[in-house]
Amino acid sequence: MARRGGFSAVVAGTRACRAVRGDAGSVLPERGSFAITASVITPPDDALLHWYDRHRRTLPWRAEGGRTPDPYHVWLSEIMLQQTTVTAVIPYYQKFLDLFPTVQALAAAPQEQVLAAWAGLGYYARARNLHACAQAVVARGGFPAQVAELRTLPGIGAYTAAAIAAIAFGVPVVPVDGNVERITARLFNEHTPLPGARKVLAGLAQGLNAGAEAQARPSDFAQALFDLGAGLCVPRAPACGQCPWQASCAGQAAGTAASLPRKMPKVARPVRYGVHFFVVDAAEQVLLRRRPETGLLASMTEIPGTPWQTARWSDDAALATAPVRAAWRRAGTVRHVFTHFSLEITVLAARVARFANAEVSQGFLLPVTRLEGAALPSVMRKCVALGLQGLSDSEVGLSG
Repeated sequence: MARRGGFSAVVAGTRACRAVRGDAGSVLPERGSFAITASVITPPDDALLHWYDRHRRTLPWRAEGGRTPDPYHVWLSEIMLQQTTVTAVIPYYQKFLDLFPTVQALAAAPQEQVLAAWAGLGYYARARNLHACAQAVVARGGFPAQVAELRTLPGIGAYTAAAIAAIAFGVPVVPVDGNVERITARLFNEHTPLPGARKVLAGLAQGLNAGAEAQARPSDFAQALFDLGAGLCVPRAPACGQCPWQASCAGQAAGTAASLPRKMPKVARPVRYGVHFFVVDAAEQVLLRRRPETGLLASMTEIPGTPWQTARWSDDAALATAPVRAAWRRAGTVRHVFTHFSLEITVLAARVARFANAEVSQGFLLPVTRLEGAALPSVMRKCVALGLQGLSDSEVGLSG
């Protein structure tokens, strides 16, 4: 049976929309909270939790068998899971715990080691904030339990603070990630496109845990929502027939669930171009440099290269920026997608007998055998792989 009180889906799609809209269909003013009326029906929290008890995922950061979740494990997993899939995160999470078994160990580690362990996960500001947050947590004697205090820590926003508070400390709040947004949009048959609907959906989601069982099990309820979104209420072809909230879902009743949440049309990403130089000496050392401490890929390691610009580089202009004079070979092109633009890098490769001191002054040398452990972002790992391949190619493309 559906329950009354709090926010939730109404079985008829139009009634669900009217629960949060005026008669004309315009979104009510944002005030950080929403009026609750007795006519609004909530999906049954106990049905979701009973489903979760039978179908919960086994994840390395989850506490099992009634154990208390470790705030360090919860925080680390939530930071890693931002913009990244569970499958991609698991090996990185396990590697991090091997290297940094406690928040104290992470705080004491050099930033370069943290960045190297993170390399490949992307969104590298997360790694720098992770390190700074660990230091802040150690300085204050542990993780705070409340959402407001958690939000004062580096790299912790509204969602992450709510997730840590709910999962690790049992605070009865609903963390709203992409899964929960999708569930909520379907429950309420909310057609306002994202990102404009984000505040409305977040307000509605906060009423999903109004029931007594959800209030008694905040940690499980938050994770049940995540599992529902990851396992049944998926972006395409949701398994509505297996969903514990099917009877309360206005989107399913209206036949619109699979199309929700709606999104604004994507804008084509602009393309930028660069040329990077992979050069190795007779001692099998590669020339590297560290990126600036601010900006994209801040403090990460890269092979030297041109700035990234909106026009392709001519051969002469690119070679004028080469770190050494050499017989450069075209190794190939790397294409990489960032959030706001796509990048196309031409990789040139060369061998030299030795590096002059002046040529190394703006960077450093690293044996090729140690590249795997360097703090190279994904785009640079692609460039390095092409560079190594290019050194075995006999075709000479450019000279410099």
